[in-house]
Amino acid sequence: MSATHRFAPSPSAARRGTLLALGAALMAGLLPAASQAQAAWPSKPIRWIVAYPAGGGSDFLARQLAPQLGRQLGQTLVIENRPGAAGIIGTDAAAKSAADGYTIATGDNGAMVFNSAMYKKLPYAPSDLAPVGFMARFPLILVVNPAAGFSSGAQWLAEVKKNPGKYSYASPGVGSPHHLAMELVKERSSSFIVHVPYRGTAFSTQDLIAGVVPMGILDTAAGLPHIRSGKLKALAVLSPRRIATLPEVPTMQELGLKGVDVAAWQGLFVPKGTPEPIVQRLTAEMHKAISTPEVRAKLEDFGLEVAPSDAASLARFIEQEQRSWHALIRERKLSAD
Repeated sequence: MSATHRFAPSPSAARRGTLLALGAALMAGLLPAASQAQAAWPSKPIRWIVAYPAGGGSDFLARQLAPQLGRQLGQTLVIENRPGAAGIIGTDAAAKSAADGYTIATGDNGAMVFNSAMYKKLPYAPSDLAPVGFMARFPLILVVNPAAGFSSGAQWLAEVKKNPGKYSYASPGVGSPHHLAMELVKERSSSFIVHVPYRGTAFSTQDLIAGVVPMGILDTAAGLPHIRSGKLKALAVLSPRRIATLPEVPTMQELGLKGVDVAAWQGLFVPKGTPEPIVQRLTAEMHKAISTPEVRAKLEDFGLEVAPSDAASLARFIEQEQRSWHALIRERKLSAD
């Protein structure tokens, strides 16, 4: 048998070869189209999901950043508030959206760290969202109603330790950074203060001002206007150092509570599977927008610590947060179920 006949393909092999050739041709035709689609992005408005009500810190940051980011991308960014269930409703909606670059979402400690330990079942997993980059931290403040009778942070600490269960505190909701921050304060101070959860920052702030609840944890975006107006009084910050917007207010560490370093942080995310070129461009444009002098000045005036990062850095940060906070949640037997 000649060499030519020996290596002649069988009919079935020939058919497979034809199919492979057709598949390669098809992919060759599709790849340029996909590349062109990514190159043309964005060609329509982009939806920005905020999983909390209007008026809170997450909403504030998105609304300050969206106009500048939209100008850079040449498209309108539409803020869509999807509040409810400790951020679960909005975060789940973002996770289940098409991974085409036309849905972005704010993710925070609650959605990306606390919820997976606070709830036995979640409709989404944090890994269903891909990080774009860290945006900013909101320092947290212990505030009281001026009529509550607390003259200083030191006097407040002595009073709550001496009277377990006498006082209550407001937070924007179960599993919020504000809730977990106060739980950490309670653990470090061996005190017991009753938790009164609300359906968002606007509602908890309203009752703090009215004196319905004597104390609470607020982020700087929500708290500073009312502290400056005298409607609320700041007793301590939960940062490792005093913050520039409230230089006269001591840290919890200065009050004798070690290891209280909590902030309500915000990152930008997209549905898992969003094309990498789009993610990379979003990271670059977010950095540029949040570093624009006018935007940065407005954010810092409300006490935010602007700290943009890349996707990999945000992913590592979330892993660290999950390790430390899940341990505290288990230790204190906290649950939202």
